[in-house]
Amino acid sequence: MSKVVVRESRSEIPPASQVRRDPAGDRPAADAEMARVLGTVPFRMALDSSGAGIAHWKHEPLHDVVAPMSHHVIMAYNGAVQRMERRSGQYSAIGTFRPGVVIIIPEGSSSRWDIPRPVDVVQLYLPQTTLRRVADEAEAGALSELLERTAHPDPVTSRLLLSAADVLEGNEALDTLFRQQLMDLLATRLLAAHTGSPSTIAPARGGLAPKTLLRAIERLRSDSDADVSLAALAAEAGLSRFHFCRAFKDSTGLSPHAWLRQHRLEQAMNMLRDTDASVVSIAVTLGYSSQTAFAAAFRKLTGESPSDWRRRAR
Repeated sequence: MSKVVVRESRSEIPPASQVRRDPAGDRPAADAEMARVLGTVPFRMALDSSGAGIAHWKHEPLHDVVAPMSHHVIMAYNGAVQRMERRSGQYSAIGTFRPGVVIIIPEGSSSRWDIPRPVDVVQLYLPQTTLRRVADEAEAGALSELLERTAHPDPVTSRLLLSAADVLEGNEALDTLFRQQLMDLLATRLLAAHTGSPSTIAPARGGLAPKTLLRAIERLRSDSDADVSLAALAAEAGLSRFHFCRAFKDSTGLSPHAWLRQHRLEQAMNMLRDTDASVVSIAVTLGYSSQTAFAAAFRKLTGESPSDWRRRAR
């Protein structure tokens, strides 16, 4: 998985001839097509090597055609209420953008968008392979086509996706694990609520065996970021990613991402209390991209800055 990319808007946008294409076909990757159409770059974006990921966009009014893309694109709106229109061939939909609605552009779909005012939106780029894998792992039955949605009420999916814009912490291991879990969770939600026929998700199968749980925790405690991917954790347990996450939470009360975040917080507290290491060196040791990212994550969990917590704890 690639590192989180944080960008300010108004950077140079490549012309259409230079838009990155799907290696397996001629459709543009979702992030590249969105950059072309929106005429800006995302406020924040986190992608893996397949182009799957999450992007937070703040863009101006839009009057353009979105070309067929190599990913499903799911959007959650986070701005002032406004009317918009989406046209695809003879089909036309007029909807109202507001918090709590979602927009779905299925892979390969093309439509013209007319949005009269600026937009604040979080987008998920989901490969069909991920949707198929989650359907298989969740034993959801035959995979139906993802439905096109225009300002469709779905507060559950909207909240899940909007949360992604606030949770990225500037720590590669934590952010990667969070994105992997969120992608699978959102894929599960899409299968249940936004396919041609409702999917039935298989029930949870209980927690992990004690030895399997111990091995998973040892991986999470490892200093190697490669050890904390969902794929590595699930393979070690002999489970699919879907069932591993459920079983891990049944055993610990926390998702793998929440467990690792709590563990990193405990490491930080021990180093702040028991050593004279600087805050910046602790941030580097724990894998944060900067002292600022570490301080923001620490404050989010404790309500205090690392320096203030150290003074109080000693």
